[in-house]
Amino acid sequence: MTGKYERVRGVVDAIAGLLRACCGEGGATAKAAQRMLDRLATTELTPGAFADLPPQSPGLHRALLNEAIEHMQAPGLLALQQALMAAVDDLVWAEDQMKYYAPDANVGAGYRTGNLHTLLIGPGACGFEHADFTLGFFLLHPRTLYRDHAHPAPETYVNLSPRSGWRFGEGDWRDLGPGSLVFNPPMAPHATRSYAQPFFSVFSWLKDIGEPCVVLPRDDWTEIEQALPDL
Repeated sequence: MTGKYERVRGVVDAIAGLLRACCGEGGATAKAAQRMLDRLATTELTPGAFADLPPQSPGLHRALLNEAIEHMQAPGLLALQQALMAAVDDLVWAEDQMKYYAPDANVGAGYRTGNLHTLLIGPGACGFEHADFTLGFFLLHPRTLYRDHAHPAPETYVNLSPRSGWRFGEGDWRDLGPGSLVFNPPMAPHATRSYAQPFFSVFSWLKDIGEPCVVLPRDDWTEIEQALPDL
Protein backbone atom coordinates (compact mmCIF):
# COMPACT_ATOMS: atom_id res chain seq x y z
CA MET A 1 0.00 0.00 0.00
CA THR A 2 2.88 2.36 0.68
CA GLY A 3 3.63 2.95 -3.01
CA LYS A 4 -0.03 3.53 -3.81
CA TYR A 5 -0.45 5.87 -0.86
CA GLU A 6 2.59 7.86 -1.92
CA ARG A 7 1.32 8.16 -5.49
CA VAL A 8 -2.16 9.33 -4.49
CA ARG A 9 -0.77 11.61 -1.80
CA GLY A 10 1.56 12.99 -4.46
CA VAL A 11 -1.43 14.03 -6.54
CA VAL A 12 -3.01 15.82 -3.56
CA ASP A 13 0.30 17.55 -2.81
CA ALA A 14 0.63 18.64 -6.44
CA ILE A 15 -2.87 20.13 -6.32
CA ALA A 16 -1.88 21.99 -3.15
CA GLY A 17 1.18 23.33 -4.94
CA LEU A 18 -0.97 24.57 -7.79
CA LEU A 19 -3.29 26.27 -5.31
CA ARG A 20 -0.37 27.96 -3.57
CA ALA A 21 0.68 29.36 -6.93
CA CYS A 22 -2.87 30.67 -7.44
CA CYS A 23 -2.61 32.46 -4.09
CA GLY A 24 0.16 34.55 -5.58
CA GLU A 25 -2.25 36.04 -8.11
CA GLY A 26 -4.13 37.99 -5.43
CA GLY A 27 -7.78 39.04 -5.49
CA ALA A 28 -10.66 36.60 -5.80
CA THR A 29 -8.42 33.88 -7.22
CA ALA A 30 -6.18 33.94 -4.16
CA LYS A 31 -9.15 33.88 -1.79
CA ALA A 32 -10.70 30.87 -3.55
CA ALA A 33 -7.40 28.99 -3.59
CA GLN A 34 -6.84 29.71 0.09
CA ARG A 35 -10.28 28.34 0.98
CA MET A 36 -9.29 25.01 -0.56
CA LEU A 37 -5.89 25.06 1.14
CA ASP A 38 -7.57 25.72 4.49
CA ARG A 39 -9.82 22.67 4.01
CA LEU A 40 -6.84 20.55 3.02
CA ALA A 41 -5.01 21.67 6.15
CA THR A 42 -7.75 20.18 8.32
CA THR A 43 -7.87 16.87 6.43
CA GLU A 44 -5.87 13.91 7.68
CA LEU A 45 -3.62 12.72 4.87
CA THR A 46 -1.54 10.14 6.72
CA PRO A 47 -1.03 6.51 5.64
CA GLY A 48 -3.39 5.47 8.44
CA ALA A 49 -6.18 7.58 6.92
CA PHE A 50 -5.67 6.23 3.38
CA ALA A 51 -8.73 4.37 2.06
CA ASP A 52 -6.79 2.05 -0.30
CA LEU A 53 -9.90 1.13 -2.30
CA PRO A 54 -9.60 -1.21 -5.28
CA PRO A 55 -9.00 0.89 -8.40
CA GLN A 56 -11.69 1.28 -11.02
CA SER A 57 -10.81 1.85 -14.67
CA PRO A 58 -12.23 4.79 -16.63
CA GLY A 59 -13.48 2.17 -19.09
CA LEU A 60 -14.82 3.66 -22.31
CA HIS A 61 -13.57 7.08 -21.21
CA ARG A 62 -9.93 5.92 -21.11
CA ALA A 63 -8.82 7.47 -24.40
CA LEU A 64 -10.36 10.86 -23.56
CA LEU A 65 -8.89 10.81 -20.07
CA ASN A 66 -5.46 10.07 -21.53
CA GLU A 67 -5.94 12.91 -24.01
CA ALA A 68 -6.96 15.32 -21.26
CA ILE A 69 -3.90 14.47 -19.17
CA GLU A 70 -1.63 14.72 -22.21
CA HIS A 71 -2.89 18.25 -22.91
CA MET A 72 -1.89 19.51 -19.44
CA GLN A 73 1.07 21.25 -21.09
CA ALA A 74 0.96 24.67 -19.41
CA PRO A 75 4.15 25.10 -17.33
CA GLY A 76 2.23 25.49 -14.07
CA LEU A 77 0.44 22.17 -14.60
CA LEU A 78 3.40 19.92 -15.34
CA ALA A 79 4.01 18.80 -11.73
CA LEU A 80 0.35 17.82 -11.37
CA GLN A 81 0.41 16.13 -14.77
CA GLN A 82 3.35 13.94 -13.74
CA ALA A 83 1.79 13.07 -10.39
CA LEU A 84 -1.53 12.16 -12.01
CA MET A 85 0.13 10.04 -14.70
CA ALA A 86 1.86 8.05 -11.94
CA ALA A 87 -1.37 7.49 -9.98
CA VAL A 88 -4.09 7.35 -12.66
CA ASP A 89 -4.49 3.57 -12.43
CA ASP A 90 -4.70 3.68 -8.62
CA LEU A 91 -7.87 5.76 -8.66
CA VAL A 92 -11.58 4.93 -8.75
CA TRP A 93 -13.04 6.51 -11.89
CA ALA A 94 -16.81 6.66 -12.24
CA GLU A 95 -19.62 8.35 -14.12
CA ASP A 96 -22.12 10.51 -12.26
CA GLN A 97 -25.14 8.30 -12.69
CA MET A 98 -27.41 11.03 -11.30
CA LYS A 99 -25.77 10.77 -7.87
CA TYR A 100 -25.69 14.55 -7.65
CA TYR A 101 -29.10 15.23 -9.24
CA ALA A 102 -32.70 14.16 -8.93
CA PRO A 103 -33.29 11.12 -11.17
CA ASP A 104 -35.48 13.10 -13.59
CA ALA A 105 -33.31 16.22 -13.72
CA ASN A 106 -32.95 17.62 -17.25
CA VAL A 107 -29.15 17.50 -17.41
CA GLY A 108 -29.11 16.61 -21.10
CA ALA A 109 -27.88 13.56 -22.96
CA GLY A 110 -24.39 15.01 -23.39
CA TYR A 111 -23.76 15.17 -19.67
CA ARG A 112 -25.46 11.85 -18.90
CA THR A 113 -23.19 9.92 -21.27
CA GLY A 114 -20.09 12.10 -21.28
CA ASN A 115 -18.89 12.70 -17.73
CA LEU A 116 -16.24 11.09 -15.53
CA HIS A 117 -14.83 11.86 -12.11
CA THR A 118 -12.71 10.52 -9.28
CA LEU A 119 -12.66 11.56 -5.62
CA LEU A 120 -9.31 11.92 -3.88
CA ILE A 121 -11.00 13.26 -0.74
CA GLY A 122 -14.63 12.90 0.30
CA PRO A 123 -17.28 10.35 1.27
CA GLY A 124 -16.18 7.01 -0.13
CA ALA A 125 -13.11 8.55 -1.78
CA CYS A 126 -10.35 6.33 -3.09
CA GLY A 127 -7.87 8.55 -1.28
CA PHE A 128 -8.97 10.02 2.04
CA GLU A 129 -12.39 9.90 3.70
CA HIS A 130 -14.10 13.18 4.59
CA ALA A 131 -17.77 13.70 5.44
CA ASP A 132 -18.14 17.29 4.22
CA PHE A 133 -15.36 18.15 1.77
CA THR A 134 -14.59 16.80 -1.68
CA LEU A 135 -11.53 17.08 -3.90
CA GLY A 136 -11.08 15.28 -7.18
CA PHE A 137 -10.93 15.43 -10.96
CA PHE A 138 -13.81 15.96 -13.38
CA LEU A 139 -13.93 15.30 -17.13
CA LEU A 140 -16.49 16.13 -19.82
CA HIS A 141 -16.41 14.71 -23.33
CA PRO A 142 -15.63 17.12 -26.18
CA ARG A 143 -18.43 19.37 -27.45
CA THR A 144 -20.58 18.85 -24.37
CA LEU A 145 -22.78 21.39 -22.59
CA TYR A 146 -22.97 20.99 -18.83
CA ARG A 147 -26.26 22.80 -18.49
CA ASP A 148 -26.95 25.68 -16.10
CA HIS A 149 -27.25 24.46 -12.53
CA ALA A 150 -26.61 25.43 -8.91
CA HIS A 151 -26.00 23.74 -5.57
CA PRO A 152 -25.69 24.70 -1.89
CA ALA A 153 -22.03 23.62 -1.74
CA PRO A 154 -19.48 26.36 -2.46
CA GLU A 155 -17.43 25.01 -5.35
CA THR A 156 -13.99 25.57 -6.80
CA TYR A 157 -12.65 24.46 -10.17
CA VAL A 158 -9.05 24.66 -11.34
CA ASN A 159 -9.12 24.36 -15.11
CA LEU A 160 -6.62 21.92 -16.59
CA SER A 161 -7.74 21.84 -20.24
CA PRO A 162 -6.46 24.31 -22.87
CA ARG A 163 -9.87 25.95 -23.32
CA SER A 164 -13.25 25.74 -21.64
CA GLY A 165 -16.38 27.87 -21.79
CA TRP A 166 -18.22 29.25 -18.75
CA ARG A 167 -21.46 31.10 -18.10
CA PHE A 168 -22.22 32.59 -14.70
CA GLY A 169 -25.76 33.68 -13.90
CA GLU A 170 -27.20 35.84 -16.67
CA GLY A 171 -23.77 36.75 -18.03
CA ASP A 172 -22.34 35.97 -21.44
CA TRP A 173 -20.19 32.96 -22.22
CA ARG A 174 -16.45 33.43 -21.76
CA ASP A 175 -13.53 31.12 -22.30
CA LEU A 176 -10.92 30.31 -19.67
CA GLY A 177 -7.49 28.77 -20.10
CA PRO A 178 -5.33 26.25 -18.23
CA GLY A 179 -4.54 27.06 -14.62
CA SER A 180 -7.48 29.45 -14.25
CA LEU A 181 -9.60 29.13 -11.13
CA VAL A 182 -13.39 29.38 -10.85
CA PHE A 183 -15.26 29.84 -7.58
CA ASN A 184 -19.03 29.33 -7.48
CA PRO A 185 -20.66 30.59 -4.25
CA PRO A 186 -23.60 28.62 -2.80
CA MET A 187 -26.53 28.45 -5.24
CA ALA A 188 -24.76 30.61 -7.83
CA PRO A 189 -25.96 29.60 -11.33
CA HIS A 190 -23.25 28.39 -13.70
CA ALA A 191 -22.77 26.32 -16.85
CA THR A 192 -19.75 24.85 -18.63
CA ARG A 193 -19.08 23.78 -22.20
CA SER A 194 -16.24 21.89 -23.82
CA TYR A 195 -14.93 22.29 -27.33
CA ALA A 196 -12.80 20.06 -29.60
CA GLN A 197 -10.89 18.69 -26.62
CA PRO A 198 -12.34 17.25 -23.41
CA PHE A 199 -12.89 19.53 -20.44
CA PHE A 200 -10.73 18.49 -17.49
CA SER A 201 -10.37 20.08 -14.08
CA VAL A 202 -9.67 19.76 -10.41
CA PHE A 203 -12.93 20.29 -8.54
CA SER A 204 -13.82 20.75 -4.90
CA TRP A 205 -16.98 21.15 -2.85
CA LEU A 206 -15.90 22.89 0.34
CA LYS A 207 -18.87 22.08 2.63
CA ASP A 208 -22.60 21.32 2.62
CA ILE A 209 -21.99 18.54 0.11
CA GLY A 210 -25.06 16.48 1.01
CA GLU A 211 -27.58 18.56 -0.92
CA PRO A 212 -28.15 17.78 -4.64
CA CYS A 213 -27.59 20.04 -7.63
CA VAL A 214 -30.59 21.80 -9.20
CA VAL A 215 -30.87 22.28 -12.96
CA LEU A 216 -31.85 25.84 -13.93
CA PRO A 217 -33.69 25.80 -17.29
CA ARG A 218 -32.55 28.17 -20.03
CA ASP A 219 -34.15 28.56 -23.43
CA ASP A 220 -30.89 28.44 -25.43
CA TRP A 221 -29.61 24.96 -24.56
CA THR A 222 -30.61 23.38 -27.88
CA GLU A 223 -29.04 26.25 -29.81
CA ILE A 224 -25.78 25.96 -27.85
CA GLU A 225 -25.59 22.19 -28.20
CA GLN A 226 -26.17 22.41 -31.95
CA ALA A 227 -23.46 25.07 -32.32
CA LEU A 228 -20.74 23.26 -30.35
CA PRO A 229 -19.28 21.38 -33.38
CA ASP A 230 -18.44 24.77 -34.97
CA LEU A 231 -17.00 26.52 -31.89
